Amino acid sequence: MRDSIHKYFQVGTILWMSYPPAMYDYKESLCKILKDDYFDAIEITQIKEDSLRAEVKALLEQSHIKVCYGAQPRLLSTGLNPNDINEEGRKKAEATLIEAIDEAEYLGAKGIAFLAGKWEEQTKDKAYEQLLTTTINVCNYAATKNMSVNLEVFDFDMDKAALIGPAPYAAKFAADVRSICKNFGLMVDLSHFPTTYETSKFVIQTLKPYITHFHIGNAVVKQGCDAYGDKHPRFGYPNSANDTPELLEFFRVLKEEGFFRADNPYVLSLEVTLREGEDGDIVLANTKRVINRAWALLED
Repeated sequence: MRDSIHKYFQVGTILWMSYPPAMYDYKESLCKILKDDYFDAIEITQIKEDSLRAEVKALLEQSHIKVCYGAQPRLLSTGLNPNDINEEGRKKAEATLIEAIDEAEYLGAKGIAFLAGKWEEQTKDKAYEQLLTTTINVCNYAATKNMSVNLEVFDFDMDKAALIGPAPYAAKFAADVRSICKNFGLMVDLSHFPTTYETSKFVIQTLKPYITHFHIGNAVVKQGCDAYGDKHPRFGYPNSANDTPELLEFFRVLKEEGFFRADNPYVLSLEVTLREGEDGDIVLANTKRVINRAWALLED
């Protein structure tokens, strides 16, 4: 493409994946991204310390960057399940998502993203209804603040084993929510397509009316291999499923399906993290190179 990728997408990164807080200083990592004009967007998550949250808010305000808020760690780190068939458990998950909306608003984000919880075959229909309840309640609260809610589509039987789920099931769920809540959408992630045994074309075409946000990355889906599952290793990782050709195909499908929108670009965030012994700066540079190469190969 002769046009810059930044014409059609707000390119972002997920801060806690690029620089895991257990390994990197939070403010230092944040400032690296905010000073790098390759990035038009940043995805952040819960900040438990009030003083740090205030500092982050001030830094974000200086940056002219689009702020996105991921509530997935609020659920994954606590085991809370928005489709818990136990009503008390479901309400606890809903409560943390409501808190996430308030924190996101404070930090300047216009919405949140989350994921469905684990499920069991014998209670799948009940779990679906529970997730509908949670999602509608969260969407209704977000609407009072003119904010949106995105559900990220995950694997259903490999790693996260989330209820939502393969693309057709995600489309059904999105249609059910969207019939009530106009501020709801789906987040799709190239990293997850191999884990749901689907292709870019199938996922994008199936979910087209509901997609509001994109992630890109890599996955290992060969059993017994390092980084198997939903681990988001760097592009080019041994035995992995995605590299430049797969990202190029992803871009082709987005172009064909009308997702190149210069007047109001979608966020396209890279969700890539480092494995043991790797360097976050180098892995981030790796990802930019793959994006740049795939974009350069895309036909006008």
